Amino acid sequence: MDKFTLFTSESVTEGHPDKMADQISDAILDAVLEQDTCGRVAVEALLTSGRAFVAGEVTTSADVHYEQVARAAVCDIGYNDACQGFDGFQAEMKVHINKQSPNIACGVDVGGAGDQGMMFGYACKDTAELMPLPIMLAHKITKKLAEVRKADRSLGLRPDGKSQITVAYVDGVPKFIDTIVVSTQHDAGMSQQDVEAVVRKHVLDGILDEYSRYMTNDVKFFINPTGIFEIGGPEGDTGLTGRKIIVDTYGGMARHGGGCFSGKDPTKVDRSATYMARYVAKNLVAAGLAERCEIQLAYAIGVAEPVSIMVETYGTGTMSEDAIIDIIRSNFKLTPDGIIEHLNLRRPIYKETAKNGHFGHSQFPWENVVQLKGV
Repeated sequence: MDKFTLFTSESVTEGHPDKMADQISDAILDAVLEQDTCGRVAVEALLTSGRAFVAGEVTTSADVHYEQVARAAVCDIGYNDACQGFDGFQAEMKVHINKQSPNIACGVDVGGAGDQGMMFGYACKDTAELMPLPIMLAHKITKKLAEVRKADRSLGLRPDGKSQITVAYVDGVPKFIDTIVVSTQHDAGMSQQDVEAVVRKHVLDGILDEYSRYMTNDVKFFINPTGIFEIGGPEGDTGLTGRKIIVDTYGGMARHGGGCFSGKDPTKVDRSATYMARYVAKNLVAAGLAERCEIQLAYAIGVAEPVSIMVETYGTGTMSEDAIIDIIRSNFKLTPDGIIEHLNLRRPIYKETAKNGHFGHSQFPWENVVQLKGV
């Protein structure tokens, strides 16, 4: 067998405390955008045992009851009873929301970027979604955990959980799945064997059929390897908006600019330019210009055009990277206003992004594939 390299990515369920915080932040953003498409939002949440704190800056004409939105987001996840580890109805909640700084607003109001920074996008031919195989499979498992839990409470699964996938690569191409790790919160009294039976039958079997060409008899499975996972959510660990940025993107397969997404309106290039970078990378790969592609965009606060564009095709490009940059410039609008307009981002579409990663899901506009001019 050819020499291979193992690469691992993880995903977490919507009931993980960090993802709870992300969903609260994006639920507030959606609530503002439903009434005010030009609302400015930068909101973060912190959750711990029995308590939640929501803080940030919102400038809007919308009339939003922030605490009510936050509680509803928690209850939608399934934390609506103290026995689940957190009760969205009864938890203590404090909200501190201010307006956006006028020093930032003066640059954004004229179409400039809301902050400096660099953003990355990535695409590859590992999967039909043009996403890396480890993170895509990990997301499908955590999404299925939530679906199964909500569809049949009698199975004993609870909201918190994680998945982790290790894939063997040869020369950048996935060859086989080496290890599958799944950890899920569960009802009191369930044994590790009980949980494993539920996860294998109701979660893994259907999903792994889709990836059968990567499965061998030597795949290692670890399901709830600690044996007991009864305490979860904010009762077991503090949650914070923006702490799962690698889960949110490419599972570590590509670089990350460092800024989180959730709770930020699309004038924040941390979010919107990262979406555009993914859109560009995916369309370049879909057009056959590369097998793998990473894009970097960089911005200066108050300046509309990116200060730099970088393309990395890892030796798989069908033309020079300078020529690809020319194609990018002629096909894509890269100013903040241009990105918002092209991807139609002033809409309440963000809470769903905070659940199972921001990329690889067809309902989001940055996942659309278009015909490129000059290709």
